[in-house]
Amino acid sequence: MLVLSGCGGRFGDKGNNKQGLRIVSVSKQLTEIVFAVGGDTALVGVDISSTWPPAAKKITAVGYHRALNPEGIISLNPTAVWNDGNWGPPATIEQLKKVGIPLRQFDGGNTIDSTKQLIRQLANEFHNPQAGDSICDRLDKDMARADSFRRTFPDTPKVLVIHFGQAANQYFVLSHRGTQQQMLDWAGAVNVADTAQKWKNLSAEVIAKAQPDVILATDYGFDLQGSVEKFKSLPGVSLSPAAKNNRIYRVEEHDLVYLGPRTGQNVYELIRLIHKHQ
Repeated sequence: MLVLSGCGGRFGDKGNNKQGLRIVSVSKQLTEIVFAVGGDTALVGVDISSTWPPAAKKITAVGYHRALNPEGIISLNPTAVWNDGNWGPPATIEQLKKVGIPLRQFDGGNTIDSTKQLIRQLANEFHNPQAGDSICDRLDKDMARADSFRRTFPDTPKVLVIHFGQAANQYFVLSHRGTQQQMLDWAGAVNVADTAQKWKNLSAEVIAKAQPDVILATDYGFDLQGSVEKFKSLPGVSLSPAAKNNRIYRVEEHDLVYLGPRTGQNVYELIRLIHKHQ
């Protein structure tokens, strides 16, 4: 799905923070929260999916979180590798264990309540509980604001999330499982990807038959095409109401597939797109 790389493409090592921590984060959710609670000076490496905040791109990249090379991580001399359990391959994990690098798994973060627990947990890791409380209060207010906004729209548009664009006349879509489905629910939309799998390749014919009112194209797939005009001319897509009405929107993948401090803001913006609110 992604071009895999070792430790290249981003530069900058912030060195030791005052606690002496040298953390490699291989979870984009953890990376964003670490920045939010003021622990970013401890980060010496991140996976390439850690693209928020923009400052994360200045930290040394250690590769795709499910295809990591142990040498790249070991070279950063980390005091710990933080993860959410979705990383690998197993051989890399075993190699890191053999050389004695502590591996720290953080669970939760797939609901608003568990995300707030995770935020507070990480804030406490950096002795900054006030930041955790403040971020969680803001998240609650943002979610309430988004919910009130959604209630002003009686319609429920049909939405399709195309994740990585077209390959061999197939479209990689996000379906009814996972965080993206919860985001669409909060935004007052119907997911027309008719599959129980989290990800699914759908043919152009199925896309056309689904007749989505709105297509959300995540950044990677959209950027492969380069423009709305090129994207809406794709087979199947071109026959959808979304294409005919110019309702194809580029969205950042990370804003759809995990929850974090900005989730309430992201839901609000999603409502604006889906319900064509200007």
